[in-house]
Amino acid sequence: MYGDTAYLAGLRRDLLRFARLQLRDLAAAEDAVQEALAAAWSGANAFEGQSQHRTWVFGILRHKLIDVLRGRKRSINVSALETELSEAELLDQILFAENGHWASHAKPSAWVTPETDLQRRQFWRLFEACMERLPEQIGRVFMMREFLDFDVAEICEELELTANHCSVLIYRARMKLRTCLSEQGMGHEEAYAHV
Repeated sequence: MYGDTAYLAGLRRDLLRFARLQLRDLAAAEDAVQEALAAAWSGANAFEGQSQHRTWVFGILRHKLIDVLRGRKRSINVSALETELSEAELLDQILFAENGHWASHAKPSAWVTPETDLQRRQFWRLFEACMERLPEQIGRVFMMREFLDFDVAEICEELELTANHCSVLIYRARMKLRTCLSEQGMGHEEAYAHV
């Protein structure tokens, strides 16, 4: 994984795109990505393979981005991060939903056939291309909601938007992504089967 330069280059590119969209500052985004990659590298032994490596690294970046946003003196509700939890409690919160089932981002990967794996990789390449086509503000709001897991109130506060405008932007992002995926040959059921 760490020896696969193509994988690392793609991962770094995606992390940077994600961080730049959130921070709107290339230098700060570069720093956050560098810190996330360094943390992943130094904590490689902590990665147990219960989720995809990429998901794990994005989780590290997510925490770095929240730290940067908090450092800007903006009011973001991160009280869950501020409470002191034992390592076991923290892992429990990260890996499991309130009902005791795996959290969606932490589910162990099912064994897939090579065909399914190829389709999944093709879908995500297509999804990334469709994300690139979104207008910047719509893409930023969508990624804050769906990838950083901010709630609408936090997004509105961070971007100084009304709740209604924020909801409209999320709706537009979903519709534009759906249209893009459909136009590129990915049917509605097919598209959601890969997410």
